[in-house]
Amino acid sequence: MSKVLVTGCNRGIGLELVRQFAARGDDVIAVCRSSSPELDKLDVRVIDKIDVSVGKDVASLQRSLADDQFDVLLNNAGILRGDNFDNLDFDDMLEQFRVNTIGPLRVTRALLGCLHKGSKVGIVSSRVGSIEDNGSGNNYGYRASKTAVNMVGKNLAHDLKPRGIAVALLHPGLVATEMTGRTGIAPAEAATGLIARLDELTLATSGGFWHANGERLPW
Repeated sequence: MSKVLVTGCNRGIGLELVRQFAARGDDVIAVCRSSSPELDKLDVRVIDKIDVSVGKDVASLQRSLADDQFDVLLNNAGILRGDNFDNLDFDDMLEQFRVNTIGPLRVTRALLGCLHKGSKVGIVSSRVGSIEDNGSGNNYGYRASKTAVNMVGKNLAHDLKPRGIAVALLHPGLVATEMTGRTGIAPAEAATGLIARLDELTLATSGGFWHANGERLPW
């Protein structure tokens, strides 16, 4: 049994991650801005009122978990504000950077004392953050925030390796959630793949960027 913390888990992929980790017997802490009836039904510890983009919220989370140790920290919280070149909202772009890019770094740094040699850190990124793979444009804010979090994750892989902590950047696939307009694969399928990638993560493979199906993705 592992002890696992997942952010952004009141619905969608995050909810399925929590459900599957708990179903296999892991001790799960679910962190979110607000809980949901579906999350409350699961036999997990829920810590709500935590916005990963807000420093005081993450500081509160750090204090509440001061005595905990985690085997897996999975930074899943994220937002999507669609845009195109003719319809740019720079405030929306900044909000996506605060949540999608700075959020995982803020949470990982705050909870570093809860991690140990052999712990794993996952960051749910996206294939649309791949510069090489960009064949369509648009979604400036979301794409750029995911490209940036890939660099955050790569940096963390270097900085945490001496501590024995491995880091993975993970693309769940196009998943049918509220954020994507219900287009794509089922959240349960995506969660299964993400968990499998974390299970096989080692220090030797730390810093990689993977699709949930196991495919290595280009930067």
